[in-house]
Amino acid sequence: MNSQQTLTNIAPKFSVLVVDDRADNRYTTSHALKRAGFSIIEAETGREALELSKQLPTVIVLDVKLPDILGYEVCRRIKSNPLTRHIPILQLSAASHETESKLYALGSGADAYLIQPAEPIVLVATVNSLVRLHQAESLARISAQQWQATFDSLNEGVAIIDQSGTVLRCNRSMSALLGRPYGEIENRSIEKLIHTQFGIPFAVQSESSSREVQLDTRFFHLKLEPVILQGVPSGSILVLEETTDRKRAEQALLVSERLAATGRMAHTIAHEINNPLEAITNLLYLLRHAIANPKAAQDYLDTAEQELDRVSRISRQILSFNRESAVPVEVCISELIEDVLALNNRAIVDKHLQIKKEWSPDVYVHAFPAQIRQVFSNLVRNAVEASIAEGEIRIRISERTLWSAASNHVVRVSIADHGVGISPENMPKIFEAFFTTKALKGSGVGLWLSSTIIHEHKGKLQVRSTNRLPKSGTCMSVLLPAYAA
Repeated sequence: MNSQQTLTNIAPKFSVLVVDDRADNRYTTSHALKRAGFSIIEAETGREALELSKQLPTVIVLDVKLPDILGYEVCRRIKSNPLTRHIPILQLSAASHETESKLYALGSGADAYLIQPAEPIVLVATVNSLVRLHQAESLARISAQQWQATFDSLNEGVAIIDQSGTVLRCNRSMSALLGRPYGEIENRSIEKLIHTQFGIPFAVQSESSSREVQLDTRFFHLKLEPVILQGVPSGSILVLEETTDRKRAEQALLVSERLAATGRMAHTIAHEINNPLEAITNLLYLLRHAIANPKAAQDYLDTAEQELDRVSRISRQILSFNRESAVPVEVCISELIEDVLALNNRAIVDKHLQIKKEWSPDVYVHAFPAQIRQVFSNLVRNAVEASIAEGEIRIRISERTLWSAASNHVVRVSIADHGVGISPENMPKIFEAFFTTKALKGSGVGLWLSSTIIHEHKGKLQVRSTNRLPKSGTCMSVLLPAYAA
């Protein structure tokens, strides 16, 4: 049901309150309006008019000269009452002092003015125009209320900003997020508000912009969108969203996924450690029977020491996988990839995969090592799982320069497999949380977390893939700011 239908149902016949102390004048006015289809309410005094106006007639026809209160004052009181101020008022006055009376009437809030006696056709036409005005204002008021209710129901804080950067209007969520009443936000400079609130420089731009900010233990996302009307800039919209819960959830998922990855590697690690332990057990047995042969005994001891070094190396790799640094540190990418390959060695061997390495050993980034190791572990594991038996995985580490407004020196790590590839319909979804094509075997958070981690390291995660045989496969590329070691 639209607003027009609502108004029609509420008032199927428009009513007019006719206020005049002279009975003949009331009769003439009421008769003309009744013939035009209006229902009539009559009043003789100003006090009666004020009381009957509470019934909310569609229009009030008000004589200036009343016995108790002048029509100008009655009009002023009706227009100052929030309940009745929307009712259109037609002021009637005698012909004498026409200009002065008209000025008083309009100055008191009247919407129209006629000289008595008014021609019936002119009277009806004027009242009809006021009815149309009343309907238009009612529709506008309903639309404004609906818009304000929608505006205030948004969870995100929204501010409407003019071209000078002044806040014209904001919703309830913006007031709550900034912890300020409307009066301290509206008609204020948005640049000063944001700087005062978050301690960061903020400028109103002609282009879309967004940024993450932190205030104590809370996180926020600021997004500025310009408003263009008929090709002309007309201000902008600022959207403020608190992302603290999402950040905490992301961190919890990151830890959970890292622990899950550790669990997935437990079998591989147990197998890798069990082999050297069995070798050491055998060597100790041989050593016990080779006491009389010093050279053979020394060989057994040397071999046992090598196997112990192997156990130690595997232990260090699994410990480093979950060790987090409080601040970004210098990380050698090739060493990190070697650790990841070692921890995925069992799966690589089981599929008889060939690992082709193309890199220089002296390539560094500034990063949180456990997080970056998690990313590459996800990517390598995905490549291994997608590869066909006896296939090849190519890992390339290179340094390059991205040319934009300013040149950026980056490290590019590409992990390419010749596996099944990703279907075109799934490509737009692969970085969505909990999306997986592995059914119960996958959590659906690996690539999403990897993308989040790389983004927080000011990098990019790119993907190219095809599922068309015989050239099916996927190449995941990580771009990170290079670090001069």
